[in-house]
Amino acid sequence: MFKKILREFLLLFILFLIVILAVAIYKAPCAPSKFPVHWNAAGQIDGWGSKTFVVLFFPLMAIGFYFLMMLFPKIDPLKKNYPSFEGAYYIIRLWLMVLLGLIFVLTFLAGWGFNINPGPPLIILISLLMIVLGFALPKVKQNYFFGIRTPWALHSEKNWDKTHQWASKIFVLGGLLAMLAVFLPVPSNFWAFIIIILGASLAPVVYSYLIFRQKGD
Repeated sequence: MFKKILREFLLLFILFLIVILAVAIYKAPCAPSKFPVHWNAAGQIDGWGSKTFVVLFFPLMAIGFYFLMMLFPKIDPLKKNYPSFEGAYYIIRLWLMVLLGLIFVLTFLAGWGFNINPGPPLIILISLLMIVLGFALPKVKQNYFFGIRTPWALHSEKNWDKTHQWASKIFVLGGLLAMLAVFLPVPSNFWAFIIIILGASLAPVVYSYLIFRQKGD
């Protein structure tokens, strides 16, 4: 039942993205000729792109990610393991699409003249993604596309399980700390967020190697 609800929600979100894309294309003729595509650490616009790029890129990328992640379980040599973490896989797919959808909406609104700094909402969403990943990781079994795919974890199921159980705690803690960065002054919030996310992402790789060195797993 839970998987069916997630599947239907994902399909509804795809439909939502298609509607946004259709509205953006409809409004494109009277839209500004250029849109912001990059903000610096201080939240100031420092990069611009054509409206065609903005209108098409993010919705199509989100839709592309959705279908690409549908393809992975079909072509993975370890595809037999996917049913054991299907629910977690659906949730991550959904969250990635929400993130890309939000980036598109913020960029489009900024291009129309709204005074928007996407930094704080993106810090919160990416931090939440880390927390969601943290809760999902212990359920993830060996595969070649999703999870902490170090050579040592792919070589040993024991290493994989230990790495993902430990990474789960690090991702949840890292996500919570990264979310607190939103309360720091600009641009300190950006750099604190980057350091925390990178640290939480790299720590499980080091841990996986240490397990391999110490126990041969």
